[in-house]
Amino acid sequence: MGLRPFHLAVPVKDLKETRVFYRDVMGFEEGRSSDRWVDFNFYGHQFVIHIVDKKEGLEVNPVDDHPVPVPHFGVVLEWDDWENLSARLKEANIDFVIEPYVRFEGEVGEQATMFFLDPSGNALEFKAFKNDSEIFAK
Repeated sequence: MGLRPFHLAVPVKDLKETRVFYRDVMGFEEGRSSDRWVDFNFYGHQFVIHIVDKKEGLEVNPVDDHPVPVPHFGVVLEWDDWENLSARLKEANIDFVIEPYVRFEGEVGEQATMFFLDPSGNALEFKAFKNDSEIFAK
């Protein structure tokens, strides 16, 4: 298997200011966004900034009505590899933060995703795109 793009999401205090920094100062191409997060092409990798409200415990940002943990990291897998990992984790009775599901189904950027924590509480997201050329599509 060849090298796969990584996916990294980080919390930010000011979305507008941070967006300008990554887009205009760093020169990263902007992808999809909302009023709470922005995707960037980070040298071919998916880098996302999330505005977060400070809370006790795990910080989350609502995406598709799911409490997405921020920060989180992971790898963009091939679709079949994602399905195999999802099945393996379910068999291991992993306690998912967000159960495996497909978002943007039938749309540009269709992707499978799942979130879970490592034993130290670090949030991981593993995802796969139906079409890798749409990783940064708007």
